[in-house]
Amino acid sequence: MQKYPYNKDKQQAFQAAQQGYENAQGLYKTIVSDSASYGHQLKHLKDEVNEAYQQIENALEVASEHQRAQLQRFQQDLQTMVSEVNQED
Repeated sequence: MQKYPYNKDKQQAFQAAQQGYENAQGLYKTIVSDSASYGHQLKHLKDEVNEAYQQIENALEVASEHQRAQLQRFQQDLQTMVSEVNQED
């Protein structure tokens, strides 16, 4: 197994968290609450949000100060998405 330099690990962890966040955000924007497949879309969104949270938590363990601030904003945005979806239920 190849060892990566510490900074590369930080960058990869951050990029994975950012990608997870963007995936969840993109899915959130495409959900149509009156769609026949809303329930399926909602379950998929919850899975994406949970995955993004996990990636963010992993990235926070090794994040730089700047990355940490961005990751915390991602968490806040995800929490807002979850709150808004829960209000629609």
